[in-house]
Order: sequence, then C-alpha cells, then structure tokens
Amino acid sequence: MTGPVDEDELEERLSRPTESDVAHAAALEGDVIVLGAGGKMGPSLVRLARRAAEKAGSNTRVIAVARFSDKDLRERLDREGIETLASDLLEPSALTRLPDAPNVIFMAARKFGTSGNEHLTWAMNTYLPGLVAERFRNSRIVVFSSGNVYGLVPVANGGATESSAVAPTGEYAQSVLGRERMFEYGSDRWGTRAMLLRLNYAVEIRYGVLVDIARAVFEKRAVDLRMGYVNVIWQRDANSTALRSLAVCRRPPMVLNLTGPETLSTRFIAEEFGRRFGLQPLFNGEEGPDALLNNPAKALALFGNPTVTPAELMDWIAAWIRAGNAQLNKPTHFEVQDGRF
Repeated sequence: MTGPVDEDELEERLSRPTESDVAHAAALEGDVIVLGAGGKMGPSLVRLARRAAEKAGSNTRVIAVARFSDKDLRERLDREGIETLASDLLEPSALTRLPDAPNVIFMAARKFGTSGNEHLTWAMNTYLPGLVAERFRNSRIVVFSSGNVYGLVPVANGGATESSAVAPTGEYAQSVLGRERMFEYGSDRWGTRAMLLRLNYAVEIRYGVLVDIARAVFEKRAVDLRMGYVNVIWQRDANSTALRSLAVCRRPPMVLNLTGPETLSTRFIAEEFGRRFGLQPLFNGEEGPDALLNNPAKALALFGNPTVTPAELMDWIAAWIRAGNAQLNKPTHFEVQDGRF
C-alpha cells in the first residue's frame, strides 16, 4: 500500500474508521467529549470518532475542547460536524462550563518545556486531572498516559508490562504518574470507570520517532544511539484503541500499554532509512542495555494488531521526505534518558 501524497490524504487516512471502529460507535451510548483535542493526536481522534459515528448511523455528538489557538483548525473541525469549545481548562470554573457527557477522553498534557517551568507541568499533568476526575465522576474516562512512568527497563526483558513496577525518572514522568493517581482516586471515591493508556510512541509521517531518525539520515546528521530501542504505533491505530477503550473502562481503572508489538533497534531504523535514501547513516554514541519500552500484549489481545506496520511507515515517511512535504517540526527527544524535557 502506497503512502499519502499530500496532507489532505494524510488527514483522511488518520481518521479513516475500520469496521471495528464503526461497530464500537454503533454500540456506544451517549456523547463523547475530548479534553485537550488541539494537540498532535486530538484532531485526528475527534475526526475518527465523528466519521465512525456517521458510518454507524449514530447521533452521538463529538465535542472537542481545547484552547484552539489555531483558529483554522477549529473552523475545519466545525465544518466536519465536530462541536468545538474553546477553553483553558486551568482557568477557574472552566470545567463547570463544559457540557456533561457519559464518555470522556482526556488528552490534555504538558511535556516539553518542563525544565524551568515544573510547576506548570504539575498543574497540567496532576492538578487538572484531579479536577477532571471530580467534574466527570459519573462518566467513563479514557486517559492518555505515558510509558515514561516505568522508566528505563532491560531491553532483553521485552519491555515493561502493566504489572511492572513504576519508576518515573524526572518531573515530567513523575507528574504523569500523578495524573494516573488522580484518576485512580476519583475511581475509588466516586466509582468512576476509567482506562489508563500508557503510550509509547504514536507516529505519523510528519512527526514522531521514525520521522526524527529519518530526517537525521536524510539531512546527514548523526543519529543518537543512547536510546537504542523503541516501540512505535501508527497514530490512527492509537486513536482507535482509545475510542474503543471507552467500552471497557473499569473500576478500579484498567491499565494498558499502547504501542506496536515490535521492539525496533534505533540503528536498524536508521539503516533502513539509509537504504531507502541511498545514504550511509551517521551515528553518535552507543546502545545501552536499557531503554524505554512497553510490552503491549494485553492491549493487542483486546483490540488486535495495528493496521500499519513499521516497514510500511518507513516507506511512507521516506517518500514524504523525498517529496519535500510539510513537517510538524516538533522533535520527540526520544533519546532523552534523564527525564529532563
């Protein structure tokens, strides 16, 4: 399967529902509100939800909540039948002004820029989740978390499982664990059903770990090998899992690792892009025995394998870069090992 040739086709593929998505939408009761829908994944998630509902013949409202500093994005979503609400969720009474909804997806988060502004990261990642847990205590809540809560694990072990001990390194990862704890508290106190999705790493062809490595190879820059192994998942597949997780929210919250099944070598990825570009990759540093890795077997048993493989993604990304198409220009800093972002 060839990759998208322009951003319109890319956005269409990122929000194209599968039969499983449509079946979920048909069975889902009530509206869906997405908090923090303006980031890298949110727009395609709300589009996916809307398209799946339409194909299912459902009258489910999909409500996207974000600051919407990009007015063009808000206008596009409105035209596509998605209700948009502009809100700074940290402002007093902001949450009280939002409509009730039985289905909530929480995507609001802060990572980059934490160093020097740790207080804001804790406010977004821990304080706000406590407020949301109380405000939507009668809803099902799917929460995007991060595999960073595990810290580095031995590569030879195949990645952290949901039963692995958490050992967050740095204030970002610690605040993400705080996010989880706030929703666990809400579940314990009010009986809220929830799902905690520990994501590592969502990718598409303008952004993500694979793009970072591909651009380094294409631009003849050294690829950093400090994080010698990674997991990735096509962004559409990650969003599909999040939406379908609404049906299996539990009390106490279920925890799922959300990523693809492959453990990929950073060196291998660079060499594969080198082959596609006809270039010899440059490297810096050496692989260590530990990496930030998740074992997604539990999620795959529930929702199935991703629909796009890493090899296909690398083909698409290489073609996209060779064509000089747009990039989001937001490095993931996946190579960071000390937790400082």
